[in-house]
Amino acid sequence: MSARIVTFDTETTGLDYKSGDRVIEIGLVEILGREKSKKTFQTYLNPEGKEISEGARAITNISDSDLVDAPKFSEVVDDFIDFIKDAEVVIHNAEFDVGFINNELKIIGHSTKDIRDICTVFDTLLHARKVFPGQKNSLDALSNRLDVVGYDRQFHGALLDAQILADVYLNLTGGQVKLELSSANKEVDNNTSADTDIKFNVKKFTAQEEDLSSHQKILLAMSKKTGEKINW
Repeated sequence: MSARIVTFDTETTGLDYKSGDRVIEIGLVEILGREKSKKTFQTYLNPEGKEISEGARAITNISDSDLVDAPKFSEVVDDFIDFIKDAEVVIHNAEFDVGFINNELKIIGHSTKDIRDICTVFDTLLHARKVFPGQKNSLDALSNRLDVVGYDRQFHGALLDAQILADVYLNLTGGQVKLELSSANKEVDNNTSADTDIKFNVKKFTAQEEDLSSHQKILLAMSKKTGEKINW
């Protein structure tokens, strides 16, 4: 394992680089000696004509106009490569971010075809699923479970999420994590007592088709980014 650890997050125009979606923000945070150093890397990226999807705008608050003067990936790639080279790179739902960043490397014809050729990758989502089986393991869920506080996360941001991920990683791998009670012990008995009579008055409403469509797009974006299925 590398003595140098880097947490990594991206924000993107949409969900699928194979359909032309691009990276619009990169965030990196360095960890040395089990503590966050003050060394970070953050840049917005010009997606070169690819519009930001409704779902991505909703969770990042980044608009197309915000990126007009942002650098292209080709202009920052050397700094990015230098930051992650020979490090253990920690990513939450690594398949998503690695796929997108490798696609950016492919687009510009970079000599590095896969970042895993120049660094090792540790996926906190896969690790969390082993530590907390059967539970929600999104970055938000882990932050709450591991008491990672002090961040204003109204919107997703690559550097902000990389900072949060660094704290989650340190807590998750520090030997202090205790397995929570099984979901069976937490469940409320579905059988109510004989003298309990609970009634609910439920009002029905019908959402407009366009509202449902927008809502589903946002949920899908959040599910892809976090690696967790979101149904609400």
